[in-house]
Parts: sequence; structure tokens; C-alpha cells
Amino acid sequence: MNYKAFKDKIRSSLKTDLPGKEAQLKMMPVPLKNEIELPDISSGTGHPSSVLIPLFPDENEEVNVVLTLRTDSIRHAGQISFPGGRSDPGEPLIETALRESEEEISLDRNSVEIVGSLTPLYLYRTDNRINPFVGLVDKKPELKRNPDEVEEIITVPLKRLYTGQDFRREEKHFEHNSFDVPYWDIHKVPLWGATAMILSELLEVYGRIVE
Repeated sequence: MNYKAFKDKIRSSLKTDLPGKEAQLKMMPVPLKNEIELPDISSGTGHPSSVLIPLFPDENEEVNVVLTLRTDSIRHAGQISFPGGRSDPGEPLIETALRESEEEISLDRNSVEIVGSLTPLYLYRTDNRINPFVGLVDKKPELKRNPDEVEEIITVPLKRLYTGQDFRREEKHFEHNSFDVPYWDIHKVPLWGATAMILSELLEVYGRIVE
């Protein structure tokens, strides 16, 4: 499928019923102790936040997604994330996603076509309700990282994630709890957590389009 066909199909796919919470949960870390109660990831509470999921075609017209590796000095330090952050008071959610993308990776908002959004995801640890917006860029963007926030800009084909070739599971032990953590092994830093949960839903939409 060429990129133009993908664009047409994802526009319509994002207007239909989304895979939602069920898709997100596939990449959610699972506590190894049964008595640990999992938070409600679909809660309507939390501070409004937004992320942009930038998609662009490579030279072979494969759809790629842009991710960032956070610096060690900011929230979610050292993790792979989408560009985004908390909304300012009164700021529209889409504006937050575009503004943060310009600030973090110099992505020109005028080159981005917002084609829809995915299911919001509530993060109880930070009390944020993340609203993911899917943005299409018609050619590989010229990006420049903000060194105060972004250690590295990462791009990866959606097809590579969708095939599962880099999918792994690993036990992770934290101060109070241990978890079985699903992740994608695409970098020295694993792609896991909230970013992976959002991507899991996007990949189900992608599967509807390409299969």
C-alpha cells in the first residue's frame, strides 16, 4: 500500500469505533502479585495533556512514526515518548500537541495534518489524562531536538512494530512492586509503558488498514 492510500484509509479508520482500552491493555505492565489493584486507565479525571503521533513516509513509502528519548532532567526521564505535555489553562488539546512538538523537535505545525485521535489514557502516577492525536506529514520532516528535553529523535516503521519481530516481555523489579513488562526492543532503551500502550491501539488501527 502506498502512502496516499494509507492516508485515505487512516482518516476513515479513526472515525469508526476505536480499539480502545482493550488494545491499550495489551502493552500494560502486569503486577506479579495478584493483590495489586491496577488503576483505571480510562478514567475521565486528570490534568489534560496531549501528545502528537507524527507519521511520515520513508523513501519506500513505508509509514514511520516519530518518537523521542527524554533527557534525564525532565518528567519521564530517559524514556521513549511521543512529543507532548500538559495543556496550558484554556489551551485546546490539539494546540498543546502541536506546540509541544514544535518546542521539542522543531516539527513545523503547518506541515502536519491532524487526521484524528486515539482513546485518551489516564496515568495515575502523574494524574495526567493523555489525549493522543495522529498527525500526518507528507515527507520526512527536518527535525531538530531541543537538548533541554530530548536526548534523541527516533523513527521506526509501523510495519516493524506491527509484525512483532521486536516484541519482548521481561520482569522488572521496582521499589515496592514487580511487573511483567511487555515492550518493543527497538533501542537501547525499551519502548514500554504509556507510549507502548498508545502505540498498541494505533497498530490495531494500522492492521485494519493493511490487512
